[in-house]
Amino acid sequence: MGNMHGTIYRNGEKIDVGYGVTATCDQPDCTEEIDRGLAYLCGSVHGGDEYSCGGYFCGQHLYMAPEGHHGNRCIRCRDHGADPTEDSDDAMVVTFH
Repeated sequence: MGNMHGTIYRNGEKIDVGYGVTATCDQPDCTEEIDRGLAYLCGSVHGGDEYSCGGYFCGQHLYMAPEGHHGNRCIRCRDHGADPTEDSDDAMVVTFH
């Protein structure tokens, strides 16, 4: 399999990628151990493109890409920089008892 290990440049930094490369989720304060394979990639291109950052995130911090796009996205790339988990004036709060 040719995707177990490779090297790319992301944000001017040379990094190892592939499902054989262990890493930690790129979400700040997350310590989940992952690999740098396509399953954990934000987007569909190692290193990122105009739609994604090319970071590597655990399943809790990776979301389906918008309709018509391939791969998954981190929260910032999925919502173009807006974080929907932050409170907003029009957010609805539901409490179950």
